Amino acid sequence: MWRSYDPSIIDEELQTLAGHGLTMTRSFFYWPDFMPAPDRIDEAMTTRFADFLDRHQAHGLTTIPTFIVGHMSGENWDPAWRAGRDLYSDVYMVGRQAWFAAEMTRRFTRHPAVAGWLVSNEMPLYGGATTDHHTVEAWARLIRDAVRAAGGHQPFSLGDGAWGIEVRGHDNGFRLTDIAPLVDFLGPHVYPVGDDPVRQKYAAALDCELAGTFGKPVIMEEFGVSSDFASEDNAASYYRHVLWNTLLAGATGWIGWNNTDFALTTQDPYRHHSFELNFGLTDATGRPKKTLAEMREFRRALDAIGFAGLQREDTDTAIIVSSYLDTQYPFSSPDSHQAVARSLTQGYISARLADLAPALTRETAHPRGDERSIPPAPPRSGIDPTARLYLAPSVKQILATTADAIEDLARAGATVYVSYSPGEVDWHRGPSYGRMNSLFGVTHQLDVGLNDVIDDALVELTLARDFGGLACGTTLRWRAAGSARSRAYLPVIADGAEVIATDGHGRPALLRRPLEAGAIIFCTYPLEHMAARTPRVNPDATVTLYNALAAHAGVRRLMSVDDPRVACDTLVRADGARFAVLASHAAEALDVKPVLAQGRTLATLDGEDVSGAVTLGPLGIRVLRL
Repeated sequence: MWRSYDPSIIDEELQTLAGHGLTMTRSFFYWPDFMPAPDRIDEAMTTRFADFLDRHQAHGLTTIPTFIVGHMSGENWDPAWRAGRDLYSDVYMVGRQAWFAAEMTRRFTRHPAVAGWLVSNEMPLYGGATTDHHTVEAWARLIRDAVRAAGGHQPFSLGDGAWGIEVRGHDNGFRLTDIAPLVDFLGPHVYPVGDDPVRQKYAAALDCELAGTFGKPVIMEEFGVSSDFASEDNAASYYRHVLWNTLLAGATGWIGWNNTDFALTTQDPYRHHSFELNFGLTDATGRPKKTLAEMREFRRALDAIGFAGLQREDTDTAIIVSSYLDTQYPFSSPDSHQAVARSLTQGYISARLADLAPALTRETAHPRGDERSIPPAPPRSGIDPTARLYLAPSVKQILATTADAIEDLARAGATVYVSYSPGEVDWHRGPSYGRMNSLFGVTHQLDVGLNDVIDDALVELTLARDFGGLACGTTLRWRAAGSARSRAYLPVIADGAEVIATDGHGRPALLRRPLEAGAIIFCTYPLEHMAARTPRVNPDATVTLYNALAAHAGVRRLMSVDDPRVACDTLVRADGARFAVLASHAAEALDVKPVLAQGRTLATLDGEDVSGAVTLGPLGIRVLRL
């Protein structure tokens, strides 16, 4: 772009973006061109970038420049002088990166079009993944200090994608525990590949939730889809749900990948990664795609509801994030992290479809902020004690100290739900709960090194008593799924706990141990794990179960709907105005009946009363005044 810079094309493209309500771009210093020698900046390139900034200002836009690029669209691009040196640990190379960042900052920090700074574009793909997170932290700190010393006062972050162990369960060296104190915001990059349409549409939201537990604002820094991979209508509905679902997950900004399709068929990386040609919000002729229309409509809605003053409504529901997602304990399998991530995802989706708007609370005592505020509040540590309902979906391991915490939460009046999982690895086969029998009020019947395999195609839980609005005799069904290791239940005898539901063979499947003001609910089947291993499963019976748990726990909801294919959540503005957001995951139009808290009514944003059913278009989203 910078070698063949064409100001007229830049003007045309920026005008299209501004005309659709966009306010910002993300831009890249192509490192081999801008720094052709270790001690030299190409001033022709910086002159073009200055013109680029001026044109942003003229169109009312800002941009976030990115220093070390590095990686882009399926290929890495080294300056010729790198000569194979390590980007994180070679002191010379770290010094050169810091010098370059400082030089770019000095030239452009005073320009009003600069909205912030990013160090890299997906640095784990360029510098490589590493388990030496201390070195990555030092690298990041040195470049940040160089930017600040050069006068860079704007918000700063790394551009790493937030792919580390605390979000994805894979340790690439970029640990948010280390990074969060250094940066002003965290920026997930999300391109999900899966087998369930609802999971696809919540993948970015969950990444934002997980990143948000570290006390810094979260920007949905990169998302999108190539037209090679999705039809225009499907791409548009994907954008629609990513935008709204991540707003409801705490995101405070959105950067779609990317501006325009390219007509660069002979240029690498597009020659060999040809799908990368077609990620644009416009096609290569400048025609806006439906994804750009979704960005425009989202912007209009944010303006209509006063986005600058919004925060998420307080919630009574929390999902406990297992420490086996974010911590590599000695002599434990790294594969355990991926199992945690899958079950957590499924539990989060079911809670969303049950209209519970769950907060995430980490078992590990990482520094973290109040996940319900925008921006997050100052960090705290440990499991948040303020919820009425806690969900621990399909967990194999908890910390020994967490057993005490669970009991304390229940004694204080909360309902804590834990579902069993044998895990997906052979290491220490079986649950690791510390004192399982006394914690759940059972006596387990496990045999040495053996799983109790689920032989049924359907797992059936039949209620032995009325529970959470469900009548005695109600049967909930799940498709059995999982590997030979994980498709297993926990045989128990009730020993102090009440049997709430039995399986298809009359065995205890859902048990309640009362503790003073609250209770612990234990499920002997890995319900969320089985769903996570089942294609096109959502919504499943877990939504019904979570609704019953919420009723049992006395969870307060300002609004819910009567169809599990629709998720409902609320936002509150600084002046007290509240808005209900309804997101449909049905391919057809729906009429849904809102269930409102006492004294609440609905209206359109124009003030027209809404009574009776609310109509949602296919995969549609509606925002109403509450």
